[in-house]
Amino acid sequence: MNEELEQLIQEVKSILPWLLAAGIVVAGYHGVRKYVTNRRAAASESVANAYTTEELEDAAAKFKGSKVDGVIRLRLAKSYYDSANYESALEIYESLEGKAPDGFADVPVVGKAQCLEALGKYDEARAAFDAFAEANEKSYLALTAKLGSARCIAQAGDRAKAIETLEALKASVGDDELSKSRVDTTLQIVKRYEKRAERSLFDAADAAQKQLETEAVKADAAKKPEAEAPKDEAKAAPEAPAKTE
Repeated sequence: MNEELEQLIQEVKSILPWLLAAGIVVAGYHGVRKYVTNRRAAASESVANAYTTEELEDAAAKFKGSKVDGVIRLRLAKSYYDSANYESALEIYESLEGKAPDGFADVPVVGKAQCLEALGKYDEARAAFDAFAEANEKSYLALTAKLGSARCIAQAGDRAKAIETLEALKASVGDDELSKSRVDTTLQIVKRYEKRAERSLFDAADAAQKQLETEAVKADAAKKPEAEAPKDEAKAAPEAPAKTE
C-alpha cells in the first residue's frame, strides 16, 4: 500500500509542472476574455456618452484599434463637419473608405463628397455624388447623393440646370412623401441661391476699410451737437427803407 502511494506521489510530481502550466494558460485565456469584454463595454459606453468634439477625440485615441474604433471616428468626422472643420472631417472619411464598420460602408463615401462640397470643390464633389448614386441606387443615402449633386451644379453656376435636375428627381420619387419633401426643400433653396462674385483678398480688405471709415464718420457725427436751425429769413432781413416820392 505504501509503495502504491509513493508511486502515485511520484506520478503527481512528474505531471505537476504541466498542470501548473495548463492552469496558467486557462487563467490567462479567461483573463484575456474578461479584459476584452471589459474594454468593449467601456468603448461602447464611451460611444454612447461622448457628445462634444473633445470627448469624441479622447474616445478615438483611447479605443483606437478596438471594434468600436470606426464608429467613434465616424461620429468624430460628423462633429468636425458640423463645426465647419471640413478638412479634418474629410481626412477621417477618406481613411475609412473601404474600412467602415458593418452597416456604415456608404457613410464615408457620401461624407467625403459633402466635405468636398463644403470646401468649394464642386466638380470633385459632384463627381463623387454621381458615382455613388449610380453604383448604389438602393442605398439609403442614394437620394442624399443626388441632392448633393444638384446643389453642386447650382453652386458651380448653373442654377437652371440644377432646378431642372431637381424637378426630374421629384417626379421620380413618386408617392414617397418624405423623399418628395426633401427634394422640395432643396429645390426651394436652389431657386433662392445666388452665386456670389469671387473677390480677392485685397478687395475684401478694401471693402472692410471703407466700412470702418463709414462707421467712424457716423460716430463722429453722432457726437457733435445739432446745428442751430437757420433763422427765418423774413425776420432776419433788415427792413427795406420806405420809398419817397
